[in-house]
Amino acid sequence: QVQLVESGGGLVQPGGSLRLSCAASGFTFSSHAMMWYRQAPGKERELVAGIISSGGSTNYADSVKGRFTISRDNAKNTVYLQMNSLKPEDTAVYYCNVEVYNKGWFRYWGQGTQVTVSS
Repeated sequence: QVQLVESGGGLVQPGGSLRLSCAASGFTFSSHAMMWYRQAPGKERELVAGIISSGGSTNYADSVKGRFTISRDNAKNTVYLQMNSLKPEDTAVYYCNVEVYNKGWFRYWGQGTQVTVSS
């Protein structure tokens, strides 16, 4: 079955950096686009960044452009989110996401990793 396991969250001061990782299994990782979402308390879950299967194209929410970088290592079945110049408003639970076709499209989520930006 599809599994997504995020790691790398934590507490960081404003202006600091973190790198999130998402280890994937149960599907052909190298054939699927991957996404990072986040959800802050009291807010809806929002798309942060996405990357196509080859890694050749990425997209970002306007709020993180120039600060966050999504990447992937298809040999390790892992997608990353490098977060620099973090702001308090980046505080949220960050989720890895994939859509897989198996007699229909299904969305899968990891358990999430907490990122807290505070002094």
